[in-house]
Amino acid sequence: MTGGGGVLRVGNASGFYGDRFDAVREMLTGGPLDVLTGDYLAELTMLILGRDRLKDPARGYAKTFLRQLEEGLGLAVERGVRIVANAGGLNPAGLAGAVRELAARVGVTVRVAHVEGDDLMARYAGRAGVVTAHAYLGGEGIAACLRAGADVVVTGRVTDAALVSGAAAAHFGWAPADHDRLAGAVVAGHVLECGTQATGGNYAFFTAHDLRRPGFPVAEIAADGSSVITKHAGTGGAVTVGTVTAQLLYETAGARYAGPDVTARLDTVRLTQDGPDRVRIDGVRGEAPPPTLKVGLTRLGGWRNAVTFVLTGLDIADKAALVREQMEAALDAAKRRPASVEWSLARTDHVDAAVQEEASALLRLVVRDPEQDAVGRVVSGAAVELALGSIPGFHVTAPPGKGEPYGVFEAEYVAAEDVPHRAVLPDGSRVELPPPAETREITPLAEPALPEPLAHDGRLRHAPLGLVAGARSGDKGGSANVGVWARTEAAWRWLAHELTVDRLRALLPEAAELPVTRHVLPNLRSLNFVIDGLLGAGVAAQARFDPQAKAVGEWLRARHLEIPEVLL
Repeated sequence: MTGGGGVLRVGNASGFYGDRFDAVREMLTGGPLDVLTGDYLAELTMLILGRDRLKDPARGYAKTFLRQLEEGLGLAVERGVRIVANAGGLNPAGLAGAVRELAARVGVTVRVAHVEGDDLMARYAGRAGVVTAHAYLGGEGIAACLRAGADVVVTGRVTDAALVSGAAAAHFGWAPADHDRLAGAVVAGHVLECGTQATGGNYAFFTAHDLRRPGFPVAEIAADGSSVITKHAGTGGAVTVGTVTAQLLYETAGARYAGPDVTARLDTVRLTQDGPDRVRIDGVRGEAPPPTLKVGLTRLGGWRNAVTFVLTGLDIADKAALVREQMEAALDAAKRRPASVEWSLARTDHVDAAVQEEASALLRLVVRDPEQDAVGRVVSGAAVELALGSIPGFHVTAPPGKGEPYGVFEAEYVAAEDVPHRAVLPDGSRVELPPPAETREITPLAEPALPEPLAHDGRLRHAPLGLVAGARSGDKGGSANVGVWARTEAAWRWLAHELTVDRLRALLPEAAELPVTRHVLPNLRSLNFVIDGLLGAGVAAQARFDPQAKAVGEWLRARHLEIPEVLL
């Protein structure tokens, strides 16, 4: 798979562990493909797989992938499609062996390879509570496996985009110094990695498209690194400049999008509608990667319990105060008060509601502690004992439990030369991949010039931001990113000047005291905000109502501000 011409058609069949099971079959039978990728890993998934491995050292990979291959493996071989997936998780060698056993059982001849070296648990063995420690590898190992003739490549923790860029590098024969080409493939990989988010899923303007069953995306990658994002004919959803912009902004930050193989310059990306359900990506420039690799650490942070009290009808504030006072007294009287006690009141109640649920507010108590005893009976018993001696209409959304363990995600960086990167080829031989010969430290770029402010007649209307802008948000450890894009050039000329850091903090009071960074991406008519600390210790810690910040962008779009009437 070296020195190929034409285009390389790369599809995606999984954006997370638990995505649509039938997607592998749909992608293999729905249209032409050369490579089918699947992304099964996320920060929370690594913790889940780590706990699986603690129970059984032979586990630690995404078992769903194997079940999908029971039918998909034969289809892929029949159609000449190679499969590349990071479903190996914490045990890529184990998954590779399981794929070989499956192939023998179903009577399909395949060459299976895997990539390893990302597991750094030995390096962090002395750190208390660490369950997983994995470096984010690039695509070189994947490329080596494909060049050696592998039909199936499984990896552990590689960057999501590496599944695509590694396949492209193998097909076109790119060298590590082909930074622009690699950057183009990384951008295409980032668009594909979350599956149907590129074809209208989770899209701000979802009512414009049929999203009952969106198709999974395909990238047609050219030898120069440019690509066209599309989907199989006849599938649902849509591929537009808007849907691709939304996914490009997802879980990114500034103009420099750093990876193990290349740093892609998001400020150089050009998007063009290239026909129905076709968006061209070109102009992408790349730079040498940084000298370090990101390492994701997951550890058990302690124990967590939660109770949600339902407050109905009149006097909501007084009812909340009484429940809180009673519970706090019980916690104070306990032998061991939880180390962390957090309260939140969601005023979901409506005046004169015709439906009881719409007359109710939710008072949520979350407690955390290193010891289970401090969050178990202490909390659940106190909540249950209020049943007949508290507010009128007292009830809870679910019986409180004994408490559950929660995780913490941390990111560190180590020198790339200190992390092994190994391709285990179909014949069992091992190839050591060297670190990049050329590296470049990531430094901030000067903020680009803003467009000319929008000239208008001064008439304003108090209206939601979402009438003129889309948004997509997500998580990176304890931080959240919120990408906001304008649908028209006029809206961009207003948005770029209006939505400052201070205005964002005013619109999102939860971010008022947190560090917020704004990145300007004029080519995409977009602003990308990073809110540090909004998610506490990461998704596994369940620090807030929306622990992965999936809907922060929609919250922002629902906030009202003064918008020029000419835009409305």
